[in-house]
Amino acid sequence: MSFRNRLLVIFIVAVLVPMIALSLLIRSEMTKRLTDQYELRVDALVSVIEDDIEQESESLATSLAALKDAILDDNRFRGAAVAGDQGERRYLLDYATGAMRIAGLSMLQIQDDEGRILSSGHFRNEFGRLEPELPRLLASAPKSAALVEVRTPDKPMIVLARVDSLRIGGRMFTVTGGVAVEKHFLSRLAGETDLAVTLAPPDGFQLQHAARSRAIVRELRVPYIGADRIEFDEASFSVTHDLAGLDDLRRSIDRWFLIVVAIAGLAAIILVGWLSSRISRPLTELAGKTSRIDLDRLDVEFETDRRDEIGALSSLLAAMTDRLRAGALRIRDAERRATLGEMARQVNHDIKNGLTPIRNIIRHLSQLSREDPHAMPEIFAEREETLNSSIGYLDDLASNYARLYPRLNRKRCDVSEITAGIVTDLQGTGPALLRAGLCKGAIVQADPVSLRRILENLVRNAIDSIGSNSGTVTVTTEHVPGDDGRMWIRVMVADTGAGMSEEQKARIFDDFYTTKADGTGLGLSIVRRLVMDLDGRIEVESTAGAGTRMIIYLPAEAGG
Repeated sequence: MSFRNRLLVIFIVAVLVPMIALSLLIRSEMTKRLTDQYELRVDALVSVIEDDIEQESESLATSLAALKDAILDDNRFRGAAVAGDQGERRYLLDYATGAMRIAGLSMLQIQDDEGRILSSGHFRNEFGRLEPELPRLLASAPKSAALVEVRTPDKPMIVLARVDSLRIGGRMFTVTGGVAVEKHFLSRLAGETDLAVTLAPPDGFQLQHAARSRAIVRELRVPYIGADRIEFDEASFSVTHDLAGLDDLRRSIDRWFLIVVAIAGLAAIILVGWLSSRISRPLTELAGKTSRIDLDRLDVEFETDRRDEIGALSSLLAAMTDRLRAGALRIRDAERRATLGEMARQVNHDIKNGLTPIRNIIRHLSQLSREDPHAMPEIFAEREETLNSSIGYLDDLASNYARLYPRLNRKRCDVSEITAGIVTDLQGTGPALLRAGLCKGAIVQADPVSLRRILENLVRNAIDSIGSNSGTVTVTTEHVPGDDGRMWIRVMVADTGAGMSEEQKARIFDDFYTTKADGTGLGLSIVRRLVMDLDGRIEVESTAGAGTRMIIYLPAEAGG
């Protein structure tokens, strides 16, 4: 993730996330508090409606009491209802209609002691119908009032009704009156436009004052008498507070919140871009300068006039570069000294190897001068070639070491021929018996001096590993195919000496590691380096107490 993206993520986590969380908490708390207020208003309205219904019931009782007094004083009603005067029958039929209008009622019916309807103001055709259950049920209703479903010429109507009774001429009459529970009535109960009152009778017939689906609802249970007039049931006034306003408020808050978040996000992108460029540009420049630093190029400058963290980093890098310059000088001096020391040890090692055949010849000739002087010319002639070869080897070494590092002079070399010469030179230098199994045409492109140094070191190490014991050193050469399809010359030097442990075998090519009391630890290290210079490889196989095999692979000359 880029530095700019990291800054943007940090800004979002540090600013936008708390802002979103705070907005959600505010929205939730606002919704909760407004909902609580709405619920309190609804609960209060339920109490008000209950009081209003009681007041409406008392008002009905007053109207019915006044109507009862009027009936008692009305002789025409008495004559028609008690005496059965047929001339006053029409008066009796129309009586409830006129009285209902005067009293401001929506329903009024007068019944005799048998329950027969004598006059009905809301439905004139109810005259003569027996309905004794209604007055009885109303009389036993809680608070003497109930909702009643009554018939009208058009459709059923629900009224809030009460009943009263009076006695005329020894007969009992009942007067039932009520007001219609319709939209106007419910609106009057609601009193406010954002609250709605809905009547839900048990039979499913419903009068409703505009209410939406999402709302706070409370119910007020009231007695209900259905059309069957059998027993009481329950209807409910549902008080509803519409939450559309709250939804609109929340949508408005959400809209403004999204606008604020969008503005904050845009500001974040601009701010992060500006800030990252202010920080990343000098860091990129410092990274570019730092990438150019190595031990061979320490001239990079980190000058700056900044006084902030970038300036402190530049100063730190400048100080580090100065320390690197000083350290590089010390390292080069130490490397020069180490190179000279290693070269001196290599010269000592290689000269000792070159002097050994000469020393052996001189020792042999000295012995002959004492024991058989006449044989000296013949023996000298036999060993003259070995003597010249060793002197030529030392001369080549001197020429190579005249330079700081020996230069390879590649030419066609016969590995078997060089190996045979080394075996002849070193034969008799110890109790070990040297054997050779050499193939013909083992031609490679190599430096003869380097090749001789490699083979002489390996054969001499094999002789030294046998020590004073009797043993055999076998040197072989052969052609072998490689995995890459090329032919290779394999040279193997095997001895029957003490062998090596796994730990020793893992370290034999390390500089200055030796198992000899007077060794320098450079022989095998030089061998490995020289083999690699000739594009070859070296392997070792050894078992403690069973001997060692050193194997060299050199690329054969094409057509050789």
